[in-house]
Amino acid sequence: LVYTHGFGFTMSPVNTVAPSGLPEYFVRGIGANVPTGQEPNSPIEVDDPNVRVSIPLGYPRIYYGELTNTHVMTSTNTLEFDYPQGDDNAYNTYDGRGGISLGTGWRRVIFAIYLRDWRMLFTNNFTPETKILFRRNIADRIRHIAPFLRYDQPYLTIADANLDRPGESDPSSNYLYWIIDAYTTSDRYPYSDPGSHSFNYIRNSVKVVVDAYNGTVKFYVVDPTDPIVATYQKIFPGLFEPIEKLPTSLRVHLRYPVDFFNVQAERLLTYHMTDPQVFYNREDQWQIPTEIYRDESQIVEPYYLIMKLPTATSEEFILLSPITPTKRNNLIAWLAGRSDGQNYGKLLLYQFPKQELVFGPGQIEARINQQPQISEQFSLWDQQGSRVIKGNLLVIPIEQSLLYVEPIYLEAEANSLPTLVRVVVAYKDSIIMAPTLDEAIETIFNPKKSQDEDIIRSTDELIPNVDVEPRPEGDS
Repeated sequence: LVYTHGFGFTMSPVNTVAPSGLPEYFVRGIGANVPTGQEPNSPIEVDDPNVRVSIPLGYPRIYYGELTNTHVMTSTNTLEFDYPQGDDNAYNTYDGRGGISLGTGWRRVIFAIYLRDWRMLFTNNFTPETKILFRRNIADRIRHIAPFLRYDQPYLTIADANLDRPGESDPSSNYLYWIIDAYTTSDRYPYSDPGSHSFNYIRNSVKVVVDAYNGTVKFYVVDPTDPIVATYQKIFPGLFEPIEKLPTSLRVHLRYPVDFFNVQAERLLTYHMTDPQVFYNREDQWQIPTEIYRDESQIVEPYYLIMKLPTATSEEFILLSPITPTKRNNLIAWLAGRSDGQNYGKLLLYQFPKQELVFGPGQIEARINQQPQISEQFSLWDQQGSRVIKGNLLVIPIEQSLLYVEPIYLEAEANSLPTLVRVVVAYKDSIIMAPTLDEAIETIFNPKKSQDEDIIRSTDELIPNVDVEPRPEGDS
């Protein structure tokens, strides 16, 4: 009755970091006092006024999320904990459209039996307006509605939208929405190789949007040419809506789905070969490369970037994966999934000439480890009660070249809070390690500046004195 929901969100840029080596947050806390901007009463803490006016903040209450696994009762005689406010707490009563009214009598009995919560029958906290919110876990919620679809991982967005009344603002000032990519699949498509999957046909035909406050679930069809989703539309005529009905403020958040991209990339490793003899002998078989992450070898996961593709005229949001030949470490191609405007859903494969050596992630990792100054610095940090952690190595295409970027973190044994201490950038024959990405890129592309500065510093200067207290147990 008290701990019914989560509150707030964080937001940080990917290309800057705070002086302490911790993330630099655009949105970082709750309970701030009288911020300036469009919504002066919002408790969300934002330092930059430009950020505050560029995104809707409101009161981001999360009643439906990834960890909301229990049912809750709202609009009772007990106020709901909202967020800490100085030495006191702020409380709230749910006024959203979600939930089912309990009323009195038989509904309480039915839900008490269904949920095995016998306290419903005897509590004095209920009012005529009391509602029960259940199936609040969004993955469980959408699977109960449409179990015939496959689902990707959800991601959270913030937008001034209203799923029930498109084009209008939500009067509750709650702007958090979950977006989930949904797939139609089959294992009976003729002459199609399933590979390592249990299906041989997959289409990303549906986008699912869940209101984090009201619990509203909408299924939008993005690929009406898919015969399977067209059949489902006829079976369930009220379930699906055309993508044109998705509010524009949410549509701009759609991105190329990771699971779908992984399936396509895995199939491309073999089926890019069009010559029958080459295909039969697997002469040009490809693979997804590996990288060293936290001292262990792992497959390079696809990652999102904002960059200008070689065939494009401006920057765009893409999903990218490097590719190497089988049993070799040099880069042979990279695959990009596009997410912006008319190019949404398109794939671009860029292949390198076979006669040219283009370093792959494993070879760049080896070159970094062999660089004397960098290796010396790593050894120094590892000997002073701390541990060096190598982050994900990013391969970033720049016009006709490649830029490799790898963050370096330092973690103290007594305080497991990794902080960013260096960024390694490799470009052509140069490898530079610097305190920030901007400094490393500046040194790479302006080599005339002095590079004799001593980068070896005491570990105490690099690890901030941060005490982390455990979070109190309770609902989130």
